[in-house]
Amino acid sequence: MLAELDRLGTIAAVAKSLNLTAPGISMQLTALERELGIQLTEKQGRRIVVTPAGHLLARHGSGIVDMLAVAEMEAKSLRDGVAGTYRVAAFPTAAREIIPNAWKAIADSGERGLQLRLMEMEPSKAVPALLAGEVELAVAHHYSNMPPVTGTGLVISEIASERVRLAVHESHRSGEGDGPVDLGTFAGHDWIVPGRERTCYDMVHRATDLAGFEPRTVAEATDFHVQLALVANGAGVALIPELGASDVPAEVVMLDLAVPIRRNILLVSRRGSVADPGLQRIQQAIVEAAERRLPTVAV
Repeated sequence: MLAELDRLGTIAAVAKSLNLTAPGISMQLTALERELGIQLTEKQGRRIVVTPAGHLLARHGSGIVDMLAVAEMEAKSLRDGVAGTYRVAAFPTAAREIIPNAWKAIADSGERGLQLRLMEMEPSKAVPALLAGEVELAVAHHYSNMPPVTGTGLVISEIASERVRLAVHESHRSGEGDGPVDLGTFAGHDWIVPGRERTCYDMVHRATDLAGFEPRTVAEATDFHVQLALVANGAGVALIPELGASDVPAEVVMLDLAVPIRRNILLVSRRGSVADPGLQRIQQAIVEAAERRLPTVAV
């Protein structure tokens, strides 16, 4: 009220602006003076004007009103899911093949207040980070020959499923059919496997164990593109999921497996944040990006 009096100049104008009575405004200003122990207004004839101390306090009041207005607008944006910064952990191939398209869709929507902070993490690290509150969303995966992702208080949804195929040099397929292959027939080949810190390393070893052999590892390469380049140069064979085979060299043939292995892509969030509008928008953008990249997305 003091800020309005300083701006408008008369009690009557303030009363009209705030839809209150003039006596009511005078009483509240008097109460404020009594509470602060400072004279904020004085009479000049029939008018009540603001004192120098009142002018100073009114400026603070105007600033507070402006900040409240901004806070109200920001709160509305948060409620509408068009503002806020969200940290997203994603495994490497999803970070490269899915998240950029989701990010672009959010930016193209004009909702510039919604920001993503991408952190590249394996599921073994992303889920603990989510539980610890270090990220708001994890894009994780689990292979069909590995234990599923679990955690108390988590909401886990499968958004896509991709094939794992065997990448071999074209010379290794001469005279053979094009149907699914038994991994056991490649027991004598050299193998290129992911780094030991990757979940994919365990997937490869479980698959070869089931086929009855231990892979003769000649190279460990974390990046699937590097693995494909090594296969193209005849260094060995490798198991590659679809997202990792976005640019297959001409010398490489991708073979289906007689005993299929699939990599299931997951969105993982905390149960307490499931109703967060901003998080819902980000998840929807990721689902749509995954659907464009992998047509086997689960509905």
